[in-house]
Amino acid sequence: MIVKDDQGKPDLAKTLLAEAYADDKVDLAVGPTGSGAGIAMAPIAAEFKKVLIVEAAVAADITGKFYNRYVFKTSRNSYHDSCASAATTMAPVSVAVLAQDNAFGRDGVEAGKECLKKMGSKATIVHEEYAPATTTDFTASAQRIFDALKDKPAPRFLQIAWAGANPINKIAALKPERFGITLLPGGNILPVMKTWSAYAGAEGSLYYYYDFPKNKMNEWFVAEYKKRNNGTPPDFFHAGGVAAASAVITALKKTNGSTDSEKLIAAMEGMDFDTPKGKMTFRKEDHQALQEMYHFRIKEASKQKNEWDILELVRVIPAAEMPIPIKNK
Repeated sequence: MIVKDDQGKPDLAKTLLAEAYADDKVDLAVGPTGSGAGIAMAPIAAEFKKVLIVEAAVAADITGKFYNRYVFKTSRNSYHDSCASAATTMAPVSVAVLAQDNAFGRDGVEAGKECLKKMGSKATIVHEEYAPATTTDFTASAQRIFDALKDKPAPRFLQIAWAGANPINKIAALKPERFGITLLPGGNILPVMKTWSAYAGAEGSLYYYYDFPKNKMNEWFVAEYKKRNNGTPPDFFHAGGVAAASAVITALKKTNGSTDSEKLIAAMEGMDFDTPKGKMTFRKEDHQALQEMYHFRIKEASKQKNEWDILELVRVIPAAEMPIPIKNK
C-alpha cells in the first residue's frame, strides 16, 4: 500500500493520482477526503482506466455531473446528509442554513432542498448563508440569519452544515434564543461533538457514531480501535476507511484476486459489502454506495458515562427511506 497526501488541494490530488497510476503502477486507488479533490481526481481515473474508490469526499457531483464508470463511492453523498436531516424535520418549521462556501456546502444545501420536497417534509428553508471554510468570526452571518428567521413562523431552526471545527459555539454565544431560534448541529468528528454538552436534547443526523451500529464488524472494529488507541473510540473517518477496505477485499474475492479494471467494475456494480455501518450496496447506475444514516440526540452531561459518550440514538434511518437521486444522466 502506498500513501500520498494531497493536503486537501485538488490540483495536487490530481497530480498524485496520475503519478500513482502511471509511475507506481497501482492497481486501484482509494481517496480523497475533500470533495474538490474528488471532483479533480475522477477524470484521471477515466484517463488511466483504473478504479478509484472515493472515501470520504461527500459531494454528489462526484458520482453525478463528474461521474465515470471507474469511480465508486463508499462515502455518503450530500443527499444522504440532507435526506437524513429531512427525516428528522418533517413537521412545519422555518429553517435557515449556514454552510461552507465550497462544493461540500453548496452541494449539501441544494440536496437539502430537493430532499425536503421529495420526502414530503413541511419544513421551509427561508435563508441560505454561506461563509468561507476559514471563517472565524460569524457575527455578520449570524445577524443576517437572525434577521431572516426572527419573523418567520415558529418553530425556527438554524441548521449548521459544516465540515471540521463547527461554529455552533460561536453562534450560540450570539444568543439565537432571543429570536426563538434553536440550533440544529449536523454530525461531526468526535472532538467537535464533545464540546456540545451545552446543547443537550438537540437533535440531528449523522453518518456514523461508534455506539450506534449493532453488527459483528462494528463490534470488532470498535474494540480493535480502542485497543490500539488507548481506549479512544473510532470516528467516522475511521469507519469510512474500513468501509473502503472492505469494498476492496470483497471485490477482489469476487474476481478471484484479479485487479483487471473491467473485472473489478463488473464485480463491484450492484455489489453488497459489509462495513461498520452494516451492509452497503454499490448502486449499478452511478456506483454510489447506498447506506443507512442515524438520527441522534445530544445526551445530557449527567448521563454521559465518559467523555466520548455524547449521543443517544433516536432511530436508524434505513437506506430505502432516503430518495438518493441518480445524477449522472
